[in-house]
Amino acid sequence: MMPAKANPAAINVLCLVSYNFLPAKMGGQKGIASFYTFFCKWVNIICVTTKSNDPKAADYEVLNILSNSQVRYINIFYFFTLRKIIRQKNITHLQIEHPYYGWLALLLKRFCGVKLILHSHNIEGERFKSMGKWWAGIMLAYEKKIHQKADHVFFVTEEDRQYSINNFKVDASKCLATPYGIEWQQPPTEEERSRAKKLIRTQYKIMPNETILFLNGSFNYKPNLDALLFVAEKLNPLMAANSGFNYKILICGKGIPAEIAGKAYPNVHIAGFVDDITVYFKASDIFLNPLSSGGGIKTKLVEALGYNLSVVSLRDGAIGIPLGVTGDKLVIIRDDNDVQAFANAVIALQGKNSTIPASYFAYFYWGDITKKAAEFIGASLT
Repeated sequence: MMPAKANPAAINVLCLVSYNFLPAKMGGQKGIASFYTFFCKWVNIICVTTKSNDPKAADYEVLNILSNSQVRYINIFYFFTLRKIIRQKNITHLQIEHPYYGWLALLLKRFCGVKLILHSHNIEGERFKSMGKWWAGIMLAYEKKIHQKADHVFFVTEEDRQYSINNFKVDASKCLATPYGIEWQQPPTEEERSRAKKLIRTQYKIMPNETILFLNGSFNYKPNLDALLFVAEKLNPLMAANSGFNYKILICGKGIPAEIAGKAYPNVHIAGFVDDITVYFKASDIFLNPLSSGGGIKTKLVEALGYNLSVVSLRDGAIGIPLGVTGDKLVIIRDDNDVQAFANAVIALQGKNSTIPASYFAYFYWGDITKKAAEFIGASLT
């Protein structure tokens, strides 16, 4: 049974998503798709997006208006199209994903009188700076202006919220942390995990006494590829040297370079892209998260903890995860270069079977996150 909306007569949100996210396959796409799936239970939503998206994958109205061409980001004629929709649909709020369409959003805010919501998935300028992009400073100055001009800003992490307040000088009263969430409210049952373990152990010939380690991501993204190389070429040899630790590493995700996918690493199964990633999460014991760049919350880490896996992570890879809600399920390695400490932490988790606290789901469940977001923007209308 769906909950009643916050105030459907008053809150009509036009969501502008400038890239492919339906159907959602990767973490970032799932973050946007799931947010709107639950957000539309509290407010009225119309989504304007690119022609590459599939409207049938959404529970709300989707209009495939934007071109798939890169030129769409500078197309001034979209102003007139969106202005017409805003007037016809009595839109009260315009929400943009990332700051890229900020210039267009500011025009619509100015001439249509809508309130602007910026859904900031990370601080883009800082993310590009960590990746060595020369134009990162230009991006940082642009998104600072959009953050300042927005009426409401949703942040995926509390760290980004504080960054915006301190560095962009954004009014704290219009900033809200809305983390990447999960769609379930309790960990998998022992029966579910046992069934998944049996399937995966059979498929990959993993012995009952071997701990299953898991790495997942889109490896055409450099920070994720760096994490894969860290695990396969640095971490794996150190763990293999410990005769008392029996394990196998499963690596899932698209974009794995052929020279890596075709290499025979001891104790490593490179599965590549798989149809049902949930089976791998449920079957695994420990999730590996050796990411040290890229910015923002790591969506697979949120999911791994929600599936009740123990996690070993580098410090920057755990941004956005409050330790107060993870119990003893999350171990953080402070030194990015201390591979031995990472290996020791993984080995120390062998055989531990604690349960993720209920407070984790209270913080990361999409239903609660989006309800809070709807109440936050609705308060400005009263």
